[in-house]
Amino acid sequence: MSGLKLFSTQGGVTEVAPRLADVEAEVQALVESAMEAMLGVRFLATEYNTGPVHGGRIDSLGLDENGAPVIVEYKRATDPGVINQGLFYMAWLMDHRTEFQALVRERLGATAASQVLWSAPRLICIAGDFTRYDLHAVREHRRSIDLVRYRLYGQHHVGLETVASVAAQGKVPSRPRRRGVDASVPVRRACEAMAELAAAVDEVLLGLGGDVAKVERKQYDAYQRLRNFACVTPRQDKLLAYLKAAPAAVDLVPGFTRDVTGLGHHGTGDLEVQLRSDRDLERAMDLFRLSYDAAA
Repeated sequence: MSGLKLFSTQGGVTEVAPRLADVEAEVQALVESAMEAMLGVRFLATEYNTGPVHGGRIDSLGLDENGAPVIVEYKRATDPGVINQGLFYMAWLMDHRTEFQALVRERLGATAASQVLWSAPRLICIAGDFTRYDLHAVREHRRSIDLVRYRLYGQHHVGLETVASVAAQGKVPSRPRRRGVDASVPVRRACEAMAELAAAVDEVLLGLGGDVAKVERKQYDAYQRLRNFACVTPRQDKLLAYLKAAPAAVDLVPGFTRDVTGLGHHGTGDLEVQLRSDRDLERAMDLFRLSYDAAA
């Protein structure tokens, strides 16, 4: 965000100078009031007390788009202890799963509580800035950690910039090689073609940037930066990719792209892309990049 300049065009062109909040609580209140829009995280609790033994207060607790628990810690400026503080609370969270699920049940209902994704808990640190030691430290941990720099502009604008993002994810499967298949078994051939296409889509989405994390759920695979930018659901004869790109900004093509705003489906995103072949994957590349950029 150091290179970003914001200008007001009302009554001429004047630069709106960036500033830090006067107090940490100002940043926390702002993010908590619109956490789902800003971070893709449903807000659960603020200043959550971890009890007399642990003796701490978690700034914010939430649940992301894929059902993963999220801890958010805030600092007004630069604080070298923010990552270690967050990991301290992460250890508490993993030891108190029942308590967290009870909180989810109370705030979001029984279905959300039963689907908490404990394999991918996340820590999001929001601060005025981070040191080079912070940027190195996140790459040395096995947890999913996002470092987000904020700036306030005037009285009505806030900017968020992800400066580092590391995902705790397993080994990415390699794309299978093409091989001959007996033409007398078309069902098997179709299944193998879909598996190969799915591997190609996986390779492309993960390759959009070094900050991409893959989260595997039973019904779909999510690809996220700070927020999901693509969710892929397999079907027998195609793959359905749901993107965060705005449908109104895209020329919709029947049989390939569809506006699913307000329609129920697995994963998140209002633009549905139907993929049946490598050619469809090539056609979808610009849409993938558009959605990736929107999830920064």
